[in-house]
Amino acid sequence: MEGKGFNELGLDESILKAIDVMGFEEPSKIQAEVIPVLLEGHDVIGQAQTGTGKTLAFGAPVLSRVGRSQGKIGSIILTPTRELAIQVNDELNRIAKFTKVKLIPVYGGQPIERQISALRRGIDVVVGTPGRVLDLIRRKALDLSSIQFLVLDEADEMLNMGFIDDIEEIIKNSSEDRQTMLFSATMPAEIKKLAKRYMKPEAKHIAILKSTMTVAAVGQYYYEVKSRERFESLCRILDVDEPSSAIIFCKTKRGVDELVEGLKSRGYGAEGMHGDMNQNQRINTLKRFKEGSVEFLIATDVAARGIDVENVTHVINYDLPQDVESYVHRIGRTGRANKEGVAYTLVTAREYTSLKHIEKATKSKIKRREIPTVDEIFTSKYKNIVSRIKETLQEDSYKRFISLATELDEEFNLVEVAAALMDMLYSKEVSYDYTENAIGSATENKRLFLTVGRMDKINPKMLLEFFNENARINKEDVGDIDILEKFSFVNVTEAAAEAIIKHCSGKRFAGRKVNIEISTKSRG
Repeated sequence: MEGKGFNELGLDESILKAIDVMGFEEPSKIQAEVIPVLLEGHDVIGQAQTGTGKTLAFGAPVLSRVGRSQGKIGSIILTPTRELAIQVNDELNRIAKFTKVKLIPVYGGQPIERQISALRRGIDVVVGTPGRVLDLIRRKALDLSSIQFLVLDEADEMLNMGFIDDIEEIIKNSSEDRQTMLFSATMPAEIKKLAKRYMKPEAKHIAILKSTMTVAAVGQYYYEVKSRERFESLCRILDVDEPSSAIIFCKTKRGVDELVEGLKSRGYGAEGMHGDMNQNQRINTLKRFKEGSVEFLIATDVAARGIDVENVTHVINYDLPQDVESYVHRIGRTGRANKEGVAYTLVTAREYTSLKHIEKATKSKIKRREIPTVDEIFTSKYKNIVSRIKETLQEDSYKRFISLATELDEEFNLVEVAAALMDMLYSKEVSYDYTENAIGSATENKRLFLTVGRMDKINPKMLLEFFNENARINKEDVGDIDILEKFSFVNVTEAAAEAIIKHCSGKRFAGRKVNIEISTKSRG
């Protein structure tokens, strides 16, 4: 299957359109192998590590084939934790963007009455934790007797958390004609028994073996950024490190074009490579990059395949890759020929969990770095300018300007003249107009979970006003705001988090009482 595009796997056109918008150019191994088998109607046991793209692997075929609601649930997807249920539901919503499929996440810690009301209105796909799903079944609010698809995601984790009995009861309440999918990183005996007991005898077992993760020669670091400050953060990193040759990876073709345009407009030597460019364009771009006339090559994963360039000092993940294997392939572009390389990854607070999956899979430490301040950029540039001046003074070429310098000496202080010339050099080397010494993301260290979302017709401005009115919180204390269908996440400073929970949780907002708590999503 390797090398096949999504459009060759048999998916519905509306799903392919959403995948294109999401920016995935090519399926991961688990997706390429699992999707066609699921579309053929087979039960599947998918064995693959976290971070390999499993959600799309089962989500795309399910959403391609699930029937529209006639008061019956079409698919149930079980996950071990509330956080994973939210994450899976969120991704499925993106995959279902151009369909009319209705989804809902159900989990403990939220009012069950609201979930029951939503189910009564008609839902096609339910994503939930075993405990809450079973509770809804027992209350006769969730009928799985006609489901087409049953998905057990991270089955080994559900086993470890003691959900095996709940899962069996849920399966017994499900349609016998269903198609069953079980995904697990490991296959302990209990999971094998479960598969044998409840899956069809001809079920396909698809195992994606762990790749050898060779990252020893690469120093790995990450920067936590706000989405709106991602570009400025990159510019600061480039200005401090001054890489002589770097590959910067974006998730989408559009992302490559936008980043190239942004960097070029600020004087950085950058060119792009992606799937929409013809072979000659790619060859010429790569040639200029190898020759050093282009400092920064901006590329998607597919376009960068097969690139073999020595002396790449930096690989920068402007966007996180789709899976761990892509991350390893990316950073393998540096640290060659017994030389140490550097890999930087820019992540938002929301992406931090994915980064920890990468760290675990590669058995390596990805260390945190703070985004450079303007003072640090100035110091770096100053050292560079002084070094170049010293090199020039060791040659004779500067002597032709001595007579001109003598004339300046009669009118100005030569120390001030030297400082003015250094300022001119500095201004040429720093193209971004930095307005503040430190960028705001360093103080972003708490993530709040709020029980309001798009269905309540809220927007970021309304949230900021709500925080300010009740807890005197200014917008400077608030980072990324992610408003999903039925709930929201907001990144805030630690002090702001305490004030918001104390003064805003339980208050009426958007016509009803809002509950606010620290998100329990793992931070490491």
